[in-house]
Amino acid sequence: MSSSSPQATPVKKIPIHLQSSQSRLYIKRGQVVNHDSTIAADIYIEDGIIKYVGPSGEFVVPGGVRVIDAANRLILPGGIDPHTHMQLPFGGAVAVDDFYKGTKAAIAGGTTTIIDFVLPNKGQSLLEAYDQWRSWADPKVCCDYGLHVGVTWWSKSVRDEMRILCEERGVNSFKMFMAYKGLYQLEDSDLYEAFETCKELQALAQVHAENGSIIEKNTAKLLAAGVTGPEGHELSRSEEVEAEAVNRACIIAHQVNCPLYVVHIMSKSASIEIARARRRYKGVGIFAETLAATLGSYEAHHSCFRHAAAHILSPPLRPDPKTPEFVMKMLAKGHLQTTGSDNCTFNREHKELGKNNFTKIPNGVNGVEDRMSIVWEKGVEGRIISPQKFVAITSTNAAKIFNLYPRKGRIAVGSDADIVIWNPEATRVISAKTHYQACDFNIFEGMKVHGVPEVVIVRGKVCVENGQVRVAEGQGRFIETPINAPYVYNPLNGESNGDEVDDRENGDDKNGAIEQLEIEIPVIEPIAKYLAGPALSITSETPSTAQSICGRGARPDGQRNLQNSSFSISEELDNSATRSTIKVRNPPGGKSSGFW
Repeated sequence: MSSSSPQATPVKKIPIHLQSSQSRLYIKRGQVVNHDSTIAADIYIEDGIIKYVGPSGEFVVPGGVRVIDAANRLILPGGIDPHTHMQLPFGGAVAVDDFYKGTKAAIAGGTTTIIDFVLPNKGQSLLEAYDQWRSWADPKVCCDYGLHVGVTWWSKSVRDEMRILCEERGVNSFKMFMAYKGLYQLEDSDLYEAFETCKELQALAQVHAENGSIIEKNTAKLLAAGVTGPEGHELSRSEEVEAEAVNRACIIAHQVNCPLYVVHIMSKSASIEIARARRRYKGVGIFAETLAATLGSYEAHHSCFRHAAAHILSPPLRPDPKTPEFVMKMLAKGHLQTTGSDNCTFNREHKELGKNNFTKIPNGVNGVEDRMSIVWEKGVEGRIISPQKFVAITSTNAAKIFNLYPRKGRIAVGSDADIVIWNPEATRVISAKTHYQACDFNIFEGMKVHGVPEVVIVRGKVCVENGQVRVAEGQGRFIETPINAPYVYNPLNGESNGDEVDDRENGDDKNGAIEQLEIEIPVIEPIAKYLAGPALSITSETPSTAQSICGRGARPDGQRNLQNSSFSISEELDNSATRSTIKVRNPPGGKSSGFW
């Protein structure tokens, strides 16, 4: 590990008279881990700001200050989750984690800042939607939060409102959709103009990358063939559908020289396209996030509708069990930069709205509470990343990309006192029975993880300690994300962003070739191949005595189960003889797919 000289503030410059210990903390004997250094240091906090980072021998602790002993612990910058959807209205339901419960859960897991998404309806004013989200969030948030704004339709008025949001409302990022045809999807010409506007405003363009036109056609064919269960979701939007859109979005961004941030990379294919684009368009700035769900889960079981539906998000979780490790290695090599949660939670009764039609299942999974521990378990405990890289991909990189650094994402003099005292040896078992989130299902259920946030400090206030979470509604505040982030725009202007990484660390060579990773991308057959032919029938091979994951017996023979459709796009059919039914050994439907 590298080290750096600690920054220190002379004791005489720290006003200590008439101060309450509630606003002053001293953390001693810990290992301070930033994205670029690890040092043994003490930390002094006053009025929510870090005032001293350095050796204990150079600082005299004032009287009346609360002292926290962090011996044998790591002291990390608070996590930043760049992708949440708190209390989002969708499909006749509202996400059950509102801005109070969701941010309380975030803090419990070591995340001290979130960036949520304003999603206007088609034709709705962006400013009106922004005001609505602020009215929901401001009275409830327990930690600081920022906002991205979705561009779900295009016109001159949208362009004008984007400028107002940047100049007056503290927004520097806009999300465009390449999926959800008829709802949010923008055509390529509109994407071009939206990206062009982002560049003019020195904002950051974001994109949900899936080919919505292909998804629409595949969905119609699946439903016509009787595939109505949750498996239809992943079948309709295979990973090549994601990868194609990632490539297309990067090309459009390059045409207008606009920095681009691709949200929720979910597959090997898509992450490879990001790596290629980052080599090809080095001057533009291509950034990408993946999710805790991608790293910690890859399948659902379609013998139980509830389990399968609870894993639905978009792009979907992939059936390939090697995907999580592959994506973690892409983070380690710097091809991907951040990890979000895409937290958008619905309970059983909401998911059952799509019991007879997978397109009606509200999309979204949990993750805001468990994100930090999942990344530590799969990355650091899995010997793929270092603690410093952990800090980078859970906090610092997001702070830099969205122009919050070094106020957020770093432990340094002058930074906000958002701090996690992390026990790397402690373990916990994730469960819906014990989590703080409002949802009744956890996609990481039963997973044992190393790495526990023992103390979480938000703006100088101890909010997690001794297994207890103490927060108040409205204690967090809205934080503006200024335009023209140096980390994003300096390279575009031919300047250094102060954080270049040696090409060899990212696996590059002088020719810009992508390193040879162990890539095993499954062959995806065209969906039409399986839908052509006589008398398509959906059957199940589950023995009548089998128990589902929910503890129910299997459906009696002869009774059709539309939720347990055994239609498979990944199995090669035997064409040697005409068959009246299609059977598969392992229906891929429950592999989870989703909306956000």
